[in-house]
Amino acid sequence: VQLQASGGGTVQAGGSLRLSCTTSGRTSSNYAMGWFRQAPGKEREFVAAISWSGDSTNYDDSVKGRFTISRDNAKNTVYLQMNSLKPEDTAVYYCATNRIPYGNAYTRTKQYGYWGQGTQVTVSS
Repeated sequence: VQLQASGGGTVQAGGSLRLSCTTSGRTSSNYAMGWFRQAPGKEREFVAAISWSGDSTNYDDSVKGRFTISRDNAKNTVYLQMNSLKPEDTAVYYCATNRIPYGNAYTRTKQYGYWGQGTQVTVSS
């Protein structure tokens, strides 16, 4: 199973980006997906997650109302729409998925078994 994250870049505060994460090696539709981020000198932290069915989502309080996670199972892809970006959103963003199917929108790194390579998001003030 491989995850390929893309869509990162540099934007000004208040701008938007959409991250994509495509799964290869298996069909992603039966698996929960999550986005995490890691800033320099900090631990990896939860951002957003979506259950295998897409019916349930979770967001960290710092991104609620600004970020939206969604999935397109036909494309084996999960998205993270990021609006009203702030300098504190600057980090490497990682997507992740479970090893077992039919999972919920988990929020802890230990609940995910496969990780993408990360994509850099930089928000300038």
